[in-house]
Amino acid sequence: MIVFPAIDLRRGRCVRLYQGRPEEETVYSDDPVAIARKWVEEGASWLHVVDLDGAFEGRIQNLGVIREIIRDAGVPVQVGGGVRTPADIDALLKAGAARVVLGTAAVADPDLVAGACRVYGEAIAVGIDSRDGLVAIKGWVTTSPRRAVDLGREMADLGVRRLIYTDISRDGTLKGPNLEAIREMALSSGLPVIASGGIADLQDIAVLRELEPLGVEGVIVGRALYNRRFSLAEALAAAGEAKVAFKAGGERRC
Repeated sequence: MIVFPAIDLRRGRCVRLYQGRPEEETVYSDDPVAIARKWVEEGASWLHVVDLDGAFEGRIQNLGVIREIIRDAGVPVQVGGGVRTPADIDALLKAGAARVVLGTAAVADPDLVAGACRVYGEAIAVGIDSRDGLVAIKGWVTTSPRRAVDLGREMADLGVRRLIYTDISRDGTLKGPNLEAIREMALSSGLPVIASGGIADLQDIAVLRELEPLGVEGVIVGRALYNRRFSLAEALAAAGEAKVAFKAGGERRC
């Protein structure tokens, strides 16, 4: 199971929000590129980057920083936040993103999702953010009447290859993941799922790993890493992911 260290960008800084609330922000660094380099040097095989400003504003806001992170990292980077148009997808892929995550667009513009999947295939993922089982959009500000599991099935029908599922009530809380909801999303959609929200300790990662046969292929970890509740090396071990030695901005070290 892949561990994705999270790098959430707001006003060019690396931050974490509590349950997605912009007024409950913790700033971890003014240098997100250095943070990305740190996670890679500690063994990350992927990075998960979110443009929070983009999610709130409805258009990408931190493309320059994202481009620097991708250029410096030397590992694949998946990016989401504010991706609403084909031009947004193109801009991120041209910046070097290995995977672009569509969120609000999955609800507002399913034709965009279907078209992107036809053209880009594995390079497209859909992020489904859920509050009380319902889909939240526009930076989690708006809750739609659509059930998250129903949206997951619809995305599979559109050709989506992978979902990123976040339980907003757990995000940034260190209260543990919503295992039942993650299990239901994987089983219902039939797609590989990357779980996000609430990881507090290594046991949480170990329990998620038990869902790998159901299709849970990865876990996004944020606040627990930044608060040093465990190291990235320990998280990789709990997930069963072999540590990959990379030099940021360079080549894989053997």
